[in-house]
Amino acid sequence: MSTSSQIRTVRTRFAPSPTGYLHLGGARTALYSWAFARHHGGQFILRIEDTDVERSTPEAVQAIMDGMHWLNLDYDEGPFFQMQRMDRYKAMIAKLLDQGDAYLCYCSTAELEQMREQQRQQGLRIRYDGRWRPEAGKALPTPPEGVNPVVRFKNPASGAVQWDDLVKGPISINNEELDDLIIARADGTPTYNFCVVVDDWEMQITHVIRGDDHINNTPRQINILRAIGGEQPVYGHLPMILGPDGEKLSKRHGAVSVIQYDELGFLPEAMINYLARLGWSHGDDELFSREQLVQWFDSSSLSKSAAQFDPEKLSWVNAHHMKQTDRALLANETQKRLNAIGLDSNAGPALAAVLDLVIERAATLVQLRDEAALFYREPSVNADELRAMLDEPTRLAMNEFAQGLNSLDWTVDNLSTHMKTVLKAHNLKMPKLAMPLRLMLTGITQTPSIDKVMALMGQSIVMQRIEAGLAL
Repeated sequence: MSTSSQIRTVRTRFAPSPTGYLHLGGARTALYSWAFARHHGGQFILRIEDTDVERSTPEAVQAIMDGMHWLNLDYDEGPFFQMQRMDRYKAMIAKLLDQGDAYLCYCSTAELEQMREQQRQQGLRIRYDGRWRPEAGKALPTPPEGVNPVVRFKNPASGAVQWDDLVKGPISINNEELDDLIIARADGTPTYNFCVVVDDWEMQITHVIRGDDHINNTPRQINILRAIGGEQPVYGHLPMILGPDGEKLSKRHGAVSVIQYDELGFLPEAMINYLARLGWSHGDDELFSREQLVQWFDSSSLSKSAAQFDPEKLSWVNAHHMKQTDRALLANETQKRLNAIGLDSNAGPALAAVLDLVIERAATLVQLRDEAALFYREPSVNADELRAMLDEPTRLAMNEFAQGLNSLDWTVDNLSTHMKTVLKAHNLKMPKLAMPLRLMLTGITQTPSIDKVMALMGQSIVMQRIEAGLAL
């Protein structure tokens, strides 16, 4: 890292193309750029790279913004849109043309395809052959009439581009391997690689953290940056995220919009924790807060190896963060999901108390909702299943248990003691009474401790449902 980069205030950016949703890979890039800026007391900039007019959509822009908002990745400047900065790019292209670092190329599509075919036949690397590149003593063809030229950057013909990558270490690429990149299309619109360079320079970006699919772009961008007189930022290229099977992450693995993880019941704090560990570490720490991430985030701990997405570990991390979440906030998130399926927590016991009981049984907010729903809906009891459980000894014990509830002081301890007393009197094991009770009260046989369930449901509802169950 250069001395000037150390002195300058750290400024990072997240620069997605609005051609789709914010997926896990993009969200991780945004997170690392954000955490690096926050750790160093710098600024984090959001830039929308929308020069691909045919594929960019307002819906994709909104999806990116929604994802950033859900993850609470606040930015200090932006969002900047490249399509609103066309005048700046065109002015810089004119500057490069004037100083001889760019030139007009009149090759038609047919000529370029013929060029590539000849190179394929000769076993050569496919690249632009420089036929319109100005050189000392070289006679250029006469520009054809009626053809709008593209503008190509005159890449240095010799030497190498070198940078010390934050993630991968020193990288060097010979200029001979790079051809002359198109920086403006025939219709005059500048291309991605050129706009990125101008933006990073004018927005004073000091550190560029992005996926390693951009490594091939970096030497080209560094050469353009030098030509326009800009200061080179520090680059860091992150390995990709793989699916559980080691293949490229796809929709079947979970490569969906981060917003969909909200719908699946994951907390943003859990997603931040999990994404951070997909390529970065702080010792053996697996579980940490957003504040700890900012405090610890150091680029020296970024992994050179591809990370592997593990849905089970994400659920484990989420379960931890749910337990750490303020109960009022957790109740609010659960109530929204209960409302979505037509249930109202006001029609039953206090939701916070219910969550205390069922929290250990859930890894997502959706599972938490389903566990809590038992207390706010009428059970659908399978009569045949219940009758099979209520053999004569069990039915007698259940009747005695129900009668004793009338005068019981309604506490967990008293309910537990009463149940044990009835079981002992009838020489029965706990499941003989607990299983049909669960079915009568909730409609299912897998619930938290039945004495705690009854204590929360309340005396009148419990007695009413037991009476209904015995009548089946």
